[in-house]
Amino acid sequence: MKTRSLRLLAALVLIGTCAGWFAWLHAQQAPLFTGIQPLTNKEARLILSASTGRSYRIEATTNVTDWAGLFTFPTNVTTSLQHTDSAAPYLPVRYYRAAQLTGSNIVSGDHLPTTNGDVILHPLFHASFVMQWNGKVIYNDPDDDPAYLPTYQGLPRADLVLVSHDHGDHMSSSQIDAVRGPNALIIAPPYVYNNNLSAAQRLSAIALTNGASTNVLNLTVEAVPAYNTPNHTPGRGNGYILTLGGKRIYISGDTGNTTNMQALANIDVAFICMNQSFTMNASAATNAVRAFRPKIVYPYHYRENGGAMTNAPLFKQWLGTDLGIEVRLRKWY
Repeated sequence: MKTRSLRLLAALVLIGTCAGWFAWLHAQQAPLFTGIQPLTNKEARLILSASTGRSYRIEATTNVTDWAGLFTFPTNVTTSLQHTDSAAPYLPVRYYRAAQLTGSNIVSGDHLPTTNGDVILHPLFHASFVMQWNGKVIYNDPDDDPAYLPTYQGLPRADLVLVSHDHGDHMSSSQIDAVRGPNALIIAPPYVYNNNLSAAQRLSAIALTNGASTNVLNLTVEAVPAYNTPNHTPGRGNGYILTLGGKRIYISGDTGNTTNMQALANIDVAFICMNQSFTMNASAATNAVRAFRPKIVYPYHYRENGGAMTNAPLFKQWLGTDLGIEVRLRKWY
């Protein structure tokens, strides 16, 4: 058994080196790295063996000393876990390790290091996702599509709910009540505040017009324009920029490739919509992202009206790698 483990380790080191990055693996009880596959685009697929019924986190570093969270798995139901590291092509060297987690209210998803702890980014469905940071939980556009309500199970209640606009795939008064905690705040455009929130919800809500901002929960939320023709009237909906722990996260809402988006600056993570005719097509989204150059992009809101889901992979292909922008393709449907 020992000989087999040593051979496996040597083989994995060799694969990593040939791919232009290096994976440091060590003997573990659980979880155990069992494979690293270099993909044709130079990303790295990490494969772990782990006991069921527990949560695990992969950590990464470029220097073997300053470890940071990469990805937290949900409580697993299989003995084999996989994660693709889409940042690997942009780094000269990459080391990985994994740990078993304990405790409650563990939110799975990608990690974004900040000066005040990691942001965990957890896709839910379409335009809905959860962020956990500094002990607070933020929901974006909670959706009540019955087919996807199970994705909310087990998640902690919201401290803050962001609503981009009034369309049914972004605004659900009942789902806001289902996810929010007893002291949760709601941020929404004035149109949603006046027409879609209940009287009880308005007591805990802040209406932000385009260009306005507010400081809540030790973070800043800025409302930015989100519009296109003919589906989204200027001024009726919001995109948002969250500034927390020195990082800036842009949430597009439903929008076209506007001059406002192209002029964004210093964005660390961007959630970019792409389905025509409701928002942008993949080509317009590519042009927009190449203009304002966020460090990381999540294509979301990308399913077409007929059910096609080709926009996200097309966007990643067309964006390319020359600007060093990491594109994270995640499960939204």
